[in-house]
Order: sequence, then C-alpha cells, then structure tokens
Amino acid sequence: MTVERYLRLIAGFFVMLSVALGYWVNPAWFLFTAFVGVNLFQSAFTNWCPMMTFLRKAGVGTSPKLS
Repeated sequence: MTVERYLRLIAGFFVMLSVALGYWVNPAWFLFTAFVGVNLFQSAFTNWCPMMTFLRKAGVGTSPKLS
C-alpha cells in the first residue's frame, strides 16, 4: 500500500474510534474527531500531514507517477 492509502485508512480508523469513544465513554472524545478532520483539511492545501511523515519514516512508499 502507498502512503496515501495508509493515511486514509488510519484517518478513517481514528474518526470511527473517536466517534465510538465520544458516544460510549465521554463526549470530549469528539474533539479528537475534530482534530483529525482539521488535519485532513489542512493537508488538502499543504500536501503535508504529520502521519505522512511517520509513514514515510516507516518505509512506506508513495504512489508511482502515472504517465
């Protein structure tokens, strides 16, 4: 898998986890949902996300350029 696919997978997991925790544990977990959303929003403009840095350091490759 590529960095982009892992990023979508991890972001989706974090959103679903924080929604579940916000519903069943404590509503303050919804702030984490907002944090993930803000990071996704800013990464659309800057093409940088902290998780992308971690994934690249872990050796996950980027998608090949299409000709």
